[in-house]
Amino acid sequence: MNETRQNILVTGGAGFIGSNLVIQLLEQSGCRVINLDKLTYAGNPASLGSHLHHPRHHFVHGDIADPTMLSDVFQRFHPDAVIHLAAETHVDRSIDGPAAFVQTNVCGTFSLLDAAHQYWQGLSEKERNIFRFLHVSTDEVHGSLSAHDPPFTESTSYAPRSPYSATKASADHLVRSWHHTYGFPAIVTNCSNNYGPRQFPEKLIPLAILKMLHGQDIPLYGDGRQIRDWLHVTDHCRALQMILQCGDIGGTYLVGSGREISNRELLLKLCEAMDETQPRLDRQSHAVAITHVVDRPGHDQRYAIDSSHIRQTLGWHPQNNLDAGLRDTINWYLNNRGWWRDILSGTYAMQRLGHIP
Repeated sequence: MNETRQNILVTGGAGFIGSNLVIQLLEQSGCRVINLDKLTYAGNPASLGSHLHHPRHHFVHGDIADPTMLSDVFQRFHPDAVIHLAAETHVDRSIDGPAAFVQTNVCGTFSLLDAAHQYWQGLSEKERNIFRFLHVSTDEVHGSLSAHDPPFTESTSYAPRSPYSATKASADHLVRSWHHTYGFPAIVTNCSNNYGPRQFPEKLIPLAILKMLHGQDIPLYGDGRQIRDWLHVTDHCRALQMILQCGDIGGTYLVGSGREISNRELLLKLCEAMDETQPRLDRQSHAVAITHVVDRPGHDQRYAIDSSHIRQTLGWHPQNNLDAGLRDTINWYLNNRGWWRDILSGTYAMQRLGHIP
């Protein structure tokens, strides 16, 4: 069914993927966006820029694990779709402190599902037919591939290997169980590594860019041969919009660029682009600063996605070439220094609550 949805609830809409999605929705559709975010360390209203005060954007500061608040949001804004992005996502943080990942990714998803299901049951038949719950997950739920394994598909078994991926796998199973048990109109997506504007500086690409700008060592885990499929965030957001409008209820869609590259090769590409855009004072390549550090515990060797299902059924394909996408990402960080300087200084942590309209 291809219905126009007027009120879309986005959880985690002040985070990396969420803020890019909210901006895309506001610019490319006429829908009203209800943006629910707890504003933990990675949630930053400043990522929304002028869109924070867009007349069709409504920001709600709240925790998806709070059932009373959720009930109020559903009754007040009457959404006809939920795009669930709110999650703890950084593997390193999940190793150091898994409890927060269980609370948000598992308990929070349960609370959101429960509230959405109760709300959905109270809708008219026409409204129930329109409503969708789109759960956004990760390819990491499938575990690690060897060099010669075929890429992940929608039928690949789950084999999570970190607290982060285990909690996302748990959330995926909860969402699917609500569909199969209650007929709840849910869809699950699993995406590859995202990159692009507004990504929190602890992640590999923005971390490396900022290290280069400050003339610091660029850390690289282990031998750097871990392979990832890198997807530009705007391509991912386009896929989410298409799946929301045209995807099959109860379906699963894997979203990836099909462009596999090792972490070391990625950093070398990034260094080459920075050499052109922001050269070092000593005129050496930024690559001289790449420094191997102790590998992450249980580091997965390879992720790869076969996205032929979404390409063939919905006509989606990535529009961003990796080389061009990296250059665009570098330019965004160069042109938005205030955004990341506030994060590095800790200033944004004190200011972000003051940005809420």
